[in-house]
Amino acid sequence: MKRNYFIVLLVFVIFAVIAFLTNILNPLIPDVKKSFELSNTMVGFLPFAFFIAYGIMSIPAGILVEKYGEKKMLLIPFLLACIGAIVFVSVPSLPIYLISLFIIGTGMAMLQVTINPLLRVSGGEEYFAFNSVIAQLFFGGASYLGPYLYSYLVVNLNEYSGGGNILLDSLSSVVPASLSWISLYWIFAVVSLLMIIVIASVRFPKLEFKEDERAGGWESYLQLIKNKYVILYFIGIVAYVGTEQGIGNWISEFLSQYHGMDPQTKGAEVVAWFWGLLTIGCLLGLILLKLFDSRKILLGAAGLAIICLTTAIVSSGSVAMIAFPLTGFFLSVMWSIIFSLALNSVAEHHGSFSGILCTGIIGGAIVPLIIGGLADIVGLRYGIMFLYISLAYILSIGIWAKPLIRNKTIFEKT
Repeated sequence: MKRNYFIVLLVFVIFAVIAFLTNILNPLIPDVKKSFELSNTMVGFLPFAFFIAYGIMSIPAGILVEKYGEKKMLLIPFLLACIGAIVFVSVPSLPIYLISLFIIGTGMAMLQVTINPLLRVSGGEEYFAFNSVIAQLFFGGASYLGPYLYSYLVVNLNEYSGGGNILLDSLSSVVPASLSWISLYWIFAVVSLLMIIVIASVRFPKLEFKEDERAGGWESYLQLIKNKYVILYFIGIVAYVGTEQGIGNWISEFLSQYHGMDPQTKGAEVVAWFWGLLTIGCLLGLILLKLFDSRKILLGAAGLAIICLTTAIVSSGSVAMIAFPLTGFFLSVMWSIIFSLALNSVAEHHGSFSGILCTGIIGGAIVPLIIGGLADIVGLRYGIMFLYISLAYILSIGIWAKPLIRNKTIFEKT
């Protein structure tokens, strides 16, 4: 099929929007906690409400995209995101916020399943790996910039009394003074609406799946879950996403509680750099995978992430501001390595297996909730130490993984 550069660019933009809508919750946590007077356990229900949608929708979405086509499966998620955002800003209460997060999360889960095969078809199969890296850069870039937009809006809206700024004038007229952070959800609604307009006007290529890439029927999933390695790698994805979101969601609150940092400025900045270094680390990972066995890289990355996390937890505020983002740097290679080791460890049904692995994104719901519950019992510093368990499991993958196909390095003969 002829490469469609416009569709490729559109997919890159969709990756950025997914990141924006997903990871903006990280810097919002302290504001949400204060606005709704939440315990740490209840704070943990915020990412839970969002990421639980991945556990529910990832496998069905893979089946639906084959049945209804990629265009509908892009329009529906953005419609859900738009509705979810508008419902919340119209009735800004905790129960409605949880419902809104679930609605938006459902849309993001559907998008994740749809856009990867679309990128492969529209960009050319031989360029898929390269395009996937570019897509991750868009994802990481939006995750990095999101906290800065949040900081700009809340700081300026808190002090705004009018003055010709069209954006702030518009938002100040619809956002309660005590809830300036919900201005982000007005932005979400507008961005989602714009995406609906763009996607509706575009003609999409027909996805041509290889037989092994198809999502398959329920029988293929049942066959896969009988394989112990499928379950082990599923837990690996749960552990990775749980670690990523467990750190991202609690950084700002941790720095506020233990070091007195303003979550709307300093906290947001550290969250931004967590995602920024996680993105930069992806580029380094590409080089390392050409030099070393991916299992050894995973072992090293997990070990260094544990060291950085420990440093962030026990050190001074100035050191923690560096150590938390560095943890993200070492997390950066884990997703791609775990995912590739998993797919290279089974001989068939890779499409169905991908759906199972994407369901593991539910870790973003489970781990932050556990940290919040522990924080109410023993304190947030000790609650975050739960991540030692998930990081230890990721480290263990580098020991027990036995892929059928290993990553090829430059030192191996062709």
